[in-house]
Amino acid sequence: MNFTPLTRWAFVGRAESTDSWADKSEEIQERMLRSLLRRAAGTEVGREYDFGSLLRTGSLPSEFANRVRAVEYEDIRPQVMRMISGEKDVLWRGVCRDFAQSSGTSGGKSKFIPITGESLRRCHFAGAFDSVAHYLRNNPRSRMFAGKGFILGGSFANELNLSDPRVHVGDLSATLIARCPVFAQMFRIPSMETALMSDWSEKLPRLVDAASHANVTNISGVPSWFLAVIKGILEKRHTDNLHDVWPNLEVFFHGGISFEPYRNLYKEITDSSKMHFYETYNASEGFFATQDTQQGGSMLLILDRDVYYEFIPLGGSPDDAVGIGGVEQGRVYEMMITSSNGLWRYRLGDTVRIETTHPVRITVAGRTKRFINAFGEELMEDNAEKAMAEACLKNGCQASNYTAAPVYADNAKRGRHQWLIEWVTPPVDPAAFAAALDAALRRLNSDYDAKRAGKFFLDAPEIISLKSGVFRHWLESVGNQKLGGQRKVPRLSNDRAIADHVLAINAAL
Repeated sequence: MNFTPLTRWAFVGRAESTDSWADKSEEIQERMLRSLLRRAAGTEVGREYDFGSLLRTGSLPSEFANRVRAVEYEDIRPQVMRMISGEKDVLWRGVCRDFAQSSGTSGGKSKFIPITGESLRRCHFAGAFDSVAHYLRNNPRSRMFAGKGFILGGSFANELNLSDPRVHVGDLSATLIARCPVFAQMFRIPSMETALMSDWSEKLPRLVDAASHANVTNISGVPSWFLAVIKGILEKRHTDNLHDVWPNLEVFFHGGISFEPYRNLYKEITDSSKMHFYETYNASEGFFATQDTQQGGSMLLILDRDVYYEFIPLGGSPDDAVGIGGVEQGRVYEMMITSSNGLWRYRLGDTVRIETTHPVRITVAGRTKRFINAFGEELMEDNAEKAMAEACLKNGCQASNYTAAPVYADNAKRGRHQWLIEWVTPPVDPAAFAAALDAALRRLNSDYDAKRAGKFFLDAPEIISLKSGVFRHWLESVGNQKLGGQRKVPRLSNDRAIADHVLAINAAL
């Protein structure tokens, strides 16, 4: 039975309601901030900053910025650990039982982001609803709910020795699957048991078996990790086109990493007349944005789902932060959020480019700590992703994963960028690929181009092709082995630590 016509009105109504955001963004965001402060007034952080009196001030956004200090994860780690141990009313009201484990903090430690009941319902699930809403609005003939959604997720494996069975720590995707409303469970595969397995040597074949003969209409997950599952499905069904397996497949809701290096690969294995690709920005800390137009290229910032946004100009400090009404088109900002998972003026570490201001649409530019600036080139992740996609397209090749790092100058050579790449389809001419990559980077980044000009400061990029499975082994070695979770290979590093470790694994295989 096709349930899409029965539910479409609710989704489309929500999508249409966002049309008013073009003129009301500041009003909506101030209402959101007021709601968050009111609900947290009785918490430890609410008493520390006296949210009650803050709510009575005349200019709430500016007073909030003046009174509440900006934080990074290490600043709140002790309070989060108290929440994990069962303390209530710390960063958010009540007791929190769910925490998303993700990597990327200092010292190799994991972050444990609180996933409160309110953030789960009002942000993560609501953001997913919004993604479907905009898709259905733009595709009135969709039959999305005539079949199943294949959601690729992680598990509750974690590095903590938890004594309270009521507390769950693991991948965000595991929490979303485990807490998914009963009615939504009717429209997804695989089973809960399979979805939450932690041993991927057992999980992968079970995913392939569960999906190979299902009526899948939509898939959701991280593009790089989904490829491993899709490869198994295509091999099992003896085909090279996913629509031979799932003839009713119509949309891939993707996020976590840039889709650009994978776009052509997915186009090659699907029927372009049937398939759509919709980008989402759903992190452990919240569901922030979703593609709202058919052509894509940017995402609509979600303004009323329990997140208040501030934007720090790239290279600036929290003192320079502006609200939604102060952003400028074309500028790159570091995101800072306040939300119902107890994050107050929290620096995500993500940078976004403002593509439009009425309404605010964004693209993810990269991480504040994931870049290469060893020679003044200021290479950001979005430059790398776009250049990689262009070079692959021009040379008829496909990369499955990669990372890049600087090689510093010595007496014999100038400095250069070293790209470590694991291939799905390697280039016939590696030198031509390197030249195409270099040309794309020069066009996309004026600082990089300036350092390459005249070959005085920076040599052409060096390409090193890796053996199959190197990045999987690297992820395992650093505790980030869970396929389908929030863990991913850093694209750029400003030092050699990751690159040298990857090269050592490559040599040992």
